[in-house]
Amino acid sequence: MEFLACCEEMARGVEEIVGDLVARHEGGRFVRIGADGTPTRQIDQAAEDFIVEYLRNHALCRTLVSEECGRREMDGEKGTIFLDPVDGTHNALAGIPFYALSIAYAEEGTVQQGFVRDLAHRETFTAVRGKGAHLDGGPIRVSRTTLLEESAMSVYGRKFNPATVLHLGQKIRRWRLLGASALELCYVASGRLDGFIDLRATLRVTDAAAGMLICEEAGGKVSDLEGRRIIFPDEVTVGKCLVASNGTLHGKVIEYLR
Repeated sequence: MEFLACCEEMARGVEEIVGDLVARHEGGRFVRIGADGTPTRQIDQAAEDFIVEYLRNHALCRTLVSEECGRREMDGEKGTIFLDPVDGTHNALAGIPFYALSIAYAEEGTVQQGFVRDLAHRETFTAVRGKGAHLDGGPIRVSRTTLLEESAMSVYGRKFNPATVLHLGQKIRRWRLLGASALELCYVASGRLDGFIDLRATLRVTDAAAGMLICEEAGGKVSDLEGRRIIFPDEVTVGKCLVASNGTLHGKVIEYLR
């Protein structure tokens, strides 16, 4: 079966599983410390267990890199899947409808396909390298905003060091903190946001791989804080900073961050 069709099947299963755990005490039950060094909650574990079992039955990849279990060898002949079973766990547990399933497929170090399902609203963002980005099957493009003073951006700063964020925040018109990186990258791709900036150095490949491809295929730009191509390792213990934008604003954002 084609990769994105398999992602759709996985998303329907995850929706059913997490639906019983959203905004409930049981969903937030501590299970263990995940491979990324953060607490794994029951909602994360249940979603990941379902997808790992699905991947074992369908042999979609040779390697799985997931937020909770880390790097795991699978039964497929080739390819790596980067998985975040529930991006925005805090939102889900608090009953805030902004959390997602993120799945990316890579070969030879390059992400080729991305899938992000908004689990609260059941919107689906997808991209295939070289073939554009889509929302529920229809093409999407980044915004045409050209001025920081007219932009809306999601901006995350380092804890206890807000100076850089505040400097940029004085220029942009609207500042958002939404709490699910994969979806925020997709919101840049669809023109709902003009940019997404994360300065915390905690963003992992599982958070960003699918959303980055979707953003770039929609005409956006994604880089590190110097404007260079961002390269994640194939594991979840290393976090990065990231700047994503509609492309037009990218140089201006980098300038203010410096």
